[in-house]
Amino acid sequence: METKKFIDESNLYIMNTYKRFPIVLRKGRGMKVWSTDGKEYLDFVGGVAVNILGHCHPKVVIAIQKQAQRLLHVSNYYHIGPQIRLAKLLVQHTFADKVFFCNSGAEANEAAIKLARKYSKENVNPDRFEIITAELSQRLLQQDRRNFKRDLNLSYRVSSMSLLMMLML
Repeated sequence: METKKFIDESNLYIMNTYKRFPIVLRKGRGMKVWSTDGKEYLDFVGGVAVNILGHCHPKVVIAIQKQAQRLLHVSNYYHIGPQIRLAKLLVQHTFADKVFFCNSGAEANEAAIKLARKYSKENVNPDRFEIITAELSQRLLQQDRRNFKRDLNLSYRVSSMSLLMMLML
């Protein structure tokens, strides 16, 4: 009955933006997860590709515990050693000369737009700064519901970019 209570409360307080599986997860280890009613499952979703290392890997748990004893979240207004070391590794092993760390798709879109404009201004033509998006793109994307998550993400990205374009032009 605990599962039903959780799901009922979830339906009461959390927006129904996508269909959830009718289980309530209690714990995880590796790729296995256990529900509140004791059933074991294999998690093929991996936090929608965010948690690809599995659940509660001992090395990840220790790293998180150590970091939580130092700092949990630091604004980009400050310099921090781990971020600098990661940036150095990325520059040394990729095409990039510098990296940009952000914590949301909106920040990533804004940075991509600004970088595209900067590149165009410096390397193509200073008068070519406008970015064009399709009018009514969100409505057109919503017509295809076979893959709701893909559509929702793409629709959000296009809508966000359209809004940013209006604000920046």
